This record gives sequence, structure tokens and C-alpha cells, in this order.
Amino acid sequence: MDAVRLIAAGRHALAQSRTVGDTVVEAWQAQALAQTMGSWLAVTGPPELRTEARGLGEAGGRGCGVLDRQALGLDARADTVPRSAQLSALGDLRQALLGLGALLGEVGIALVSVACATDDEGLYWHCIEAIDAADESSDRVRAILRRLTDRERGSSSGAARDSTAGAG
Repeated sequence: MDAVRLIAAGRHALAQSRTVGDTVVEAWQAQALAQTMGSWLAVTGPPELRTEARGLGEAGGRGCGVLDRQALGLDARADTVPRSAQLSALGDLRQALLGLGALLGEVGIALVSVACATDDEGLYWHCIEAIDAADESSDRVRAILRRLTDRERGSSSGAARDSTAGAG
């Protein structure tokens, strides 16, 4: 399944979350997708995006780590397979990154709601750490988008130079 469809599925699932456990599972799913997309880009993406992509993979991994559902005593659903395991293609990279950025923003908002509503100090601090990880992943997505834009500008200015060079 391509990244844009996986992101849409994640956004829908997060919007449908009705319990703290469901919200945490969907936050974990989003971070797993960030990790997978970052790792995928780090290996197969354009060379100028690979450093930031590695950072996205690492940030997503950190986000998964702070959302240990069993340690939080939530509906652990230990058999939960990351939705990202279905990733078969990134598809439209810009759209995938924009969608991932939006999903991570929604995850942050959902986790703020959980943190504000809980009396469990452990859950509160896990949410705070997960919010920080989602923010870091979002920063990495924006950095990749900036590099992608710079790359596209560079190739379009090179093409414009090439077309004017033959005009003389």
C-alpha cells in the first residue's frame, strides 16, 4: 500500500479513537509509519534527502519507544502489527510527507488531550515524551520537504539555464 493511503488510514483511525488506549495505539502507529518512511527514504531516496530521512527514522523509533502500551497498563494489543508493515511504495513523495506531517500534528493534539485528562502521572509523562517525539518527527518531515523543494528548484533552474544557453 502506498504511503498516502496508509496515512489516510491512520488519520481516520486516530479520529475514531474513543479511549486512551486507542489514542496511544494510533500515536504509536503514526510514529512507526514515520520510522518506516524515514528508513525507506534513507536507503532509497535521493542522496540529498538521506541525512534528514535517517533523522526521521530515528525520531519515529524514539516515538514508538516512549509509547510502550504494556508499561502504561493500557489495552496493549500486543498483537498489533504496525500499519507501516503494509508500506510498499512512497508514491507522491511531497503528498506523503505533507500527509505525514499533518498526521503527526494530529497525534500531538490527541496526546495533549490524553495528558490533560489523566490523573496517572506515569501516563502523563509518557504522553509528554510522545508529544516531544511527534514534534521532532514533524520537524524532520519539514526539513525533508525543504530539501525536496531546494532540490526541485535546483533542477528547474538548471533546466532553465540549459534552455537559455542554446538560445544564443
